[in-house]
Amino acid sequence: MAFLNDNYLKLKAGYLFPEIGRRVKAFTDANPEAAKRLIRCGIGDVTEPLPEAVRTAMHKAVDELGERASFKGYGPEQGYEWLRAAIAMNDYRAHGIEVADDEIIVSDGSKCDTGNILDILGAANVIAVTDPVYPVYVDTNVMAGNTGEADAHGAYGRLVYLAGNEANGFIPPPPRGRVDVVYLCSPNNPTGSAATRAQLEEWVAYARANETLILFDAAYEAYITEPGVPHSIYEIPGARECAIEFRSFSKNGGFTGVRCAFVVVPKTLMARTASGESKPLHPLWLRRQTTKFNGVSYIVQRGAEALYSPGGKAQVRALVEHYLGNAAVLREGAHKAGWPTWGGVNAPYIWVKCPGGLTSWEMFDKMIGKANVVITPGAGFGAAGEGYFRISAFNSRANAEEVARRIIAL
Repeated sequence: MAFLNDNYLKLKAGYLFPEIGRRVKAFTDANPEAAKRLIRCGIGDVTEPLPEAVRTAMHKAVDELGERASFKGYGPEQGYEWLRAAIAMNDYRAHGIEVADDEIIVSDGSKCDTGNILDILGAANVIAVTDPVYPVYVDTNVMAGNTGEADAHGAYGRLVYLAGNEANGFIPPPPRGRVDVVYLCSPNNPTGSAATRAQLEEWVAYARANETLILFDAAYEAYITEPGVPHSIYEIPGARECAIEFRSFSKNGGFTGVRCAFVVVPKTLMARTASGESKPLHPLWLRRQTTKFNGVSYIVQRGAEALYSPGGKAQVRALVEHYLGNAAVLREGAHKAGWPTWGGVNAPYIWVKCPGGLTSWEMFDKMIGKANVVITPGAGFGAAGEGYFRISAFNSRANAEEVARRIIAL
């Protein structure tokens, strides 16, 4: 009989969103009339159609694949050069940030990348996560054997938890002790808070002083509206020596189902071998991707490239403004209900304190049972998320307005 990976047995219950799905199904099965009124503001999935520039480019790419002269088979696993060049120029060099074309490695999603990056990191690392936290950061470390068992509160041994709270605006400062790897997400999922330049400068200074690797998830950077809030960790001097950046086309271009993202691994970024030698991480990630990944389809990459066209940029702005408009409506509804809120300004998520001392899952049950609205319980993002919940602004404007009305009615 084959041996299994015992680390999977450490995982608590189901992954958060399948668990929400299970509870929603149980509610709808038991309440078919209420199910007709159900509005989902839980999972952060986009709802609006793909931008026209993307659809046009993808149709053209399909036609190219229908002709022998322009047909494409296997593409480069790290992404076509023309897409990597468009990313590096538009997202970085146009803003004065030093990133070379070949430091971009295209993938099928940031969720995959933030988990797969562990393939090139050793098992002896002390790993820190912010709390509340995107569950994938924790669960993939559990799967990889980088943690101990979970305690009664769901916290895993060997992980360092950095508490986000009302006092620090849900952006934790660096720890007092040393860690080898830390996950940072800004704008943050789930809280919607965005790190200021001063906060990121503090993190980069800490990382350089402690030889810490920052895994910086910037999947929601397109939603930053406030001036002076960094869109990239590489806006901070010295970050190229201590950070990997993850970005996605899911939440700006509506690619949640199309699947395309990228990772920036600077060639100047080093890590240590077991024998104490310093080695660059870039060739290891490139080798990992070219060995374990066959690349994003030609059709999808042409669609992603179109997001950088003049029309594509305008259409992305319109999408982002739509979702941020929803966020403003939902924030206002929560304010009128007297619920303290965070986020929704630089991110499509609103982080809300549960009223009346309710737990996160009690609030989930109240929202689905009395308002017929699905939200995400904060406890699913870690112990520090208990007593809070997340509302997603990914929806139609009509649904956002209706949810706000139901919140006020509660």
